[in-house]
Amino acid sequence: MTSPPLLSVRHLTTEFHLVDKRIVRALDDVSFDVMPGQTVGLVGESGCGKTTVLMSIMRLLPSNGRITAGNVHFQGKDLLTLSEREMRDRRWKDMAIVFQGAMNALNPVMKVGDQIREAILLHKLMDSDAAEKRVEELLELVGIPYLRRDQYPHQYSGGMRQRAMIAMALGCSPALLFADEPTTALDVMIQAQVLDLLKDIQKRLGLTIVLVTHDLGVVAEICDSVVVMYGGKVAESGSADSVYNQPQHPYTQRLLAAFPDLNKPSDALAFISGTPPRLTDLPMGCRFHPRCDLKIAPCNEVTPPMIETSHAHYAACHFCQGKEAVFS
Repeated sequence: MTSPPLLSVRHLTTEFHLVDKRIVRALDDVSFDVMPGQTVGLVGESGCGKTTVLMSIMRLLPSNGRITAGNVHFQGKDLLTLSEREMRDRRWKDMAIVFQGAMNALNPVMKVGDQIREAILLHKLMDSDAAEKRVEELLELVGIPYLRRDQYPHQYSGGMRQRAMIAMALGCSPALLFADEPTTALDVMIQAQVLDLLKDIQKRLGLTIVLVTHDLGVVAEICDSVVVMYGGKVAESGSADSVYNQPQHPYTQRLLAAFPDLNKPSDALAFISGTPPRLTDLPMGCRFHPRCDLKIAPCNEVTPPMIETSHAHYAACHFCQGKEAVFS
């Protein structure tokens, strides 16, 4: 029998209230599942809503953000029904996040080891000596010598800071780890090391990971499943293999065509004309239609439903016909 999802997001809708009284819908009817032990990639251009998905699930939205619809079931419990105190108890212990930009996420005037230790003491029943032993274990796990626990973030390289953030996130042994662009601003070699570290940790600890990235190479390297987002909505989702080899949505097709292929170095790269839509001025119908070469009449006015095009492969496109809409 198939195990239930560890995380199930259904119809998640998030809005931001601007100072000029306008309301921006940053997420619109977002649905996807994360199975235990999987790595799921949230992919798309900047501004498509990837990070907002994580912040909504963790309930870490800024003061002007509101979740207005949907539910988020984690280990069978709807996180959106929990009080803030109950949610605080789940953060770090059950689910944790590695934020984008480790230099900004770490406290610059606090020793790295003390920051990891503080997170453990605040969120888990463990005395000071046991917490210090846990810091030593975590630093070893992520490949940082324990002797460097007394150094400050500015004394670490970019890759080491990212490793320290991963160690902090793992301090309370969460079941689910969110990683928001964990390889941003790192050189190619260090990016590869961080990805290898995530894969190794997942294998050793049985972690489930949701990875936010705009890099399709990262997705191909580490992810089991992919959720492609555009304009605050899910355009396509499925296994990494099916999405890469049989992309259904024109947006996914263009993204993949724009990715360099070392087997065909002479081929010109494709590109997507125009820019992603502003959330304050979203088009009617399919949000990708102003940039789509394959658009037909309904695309201009009718929002396409999410259709299962093949087993566990979904796309929201008017070309995907013949099956019932899903995620009802």
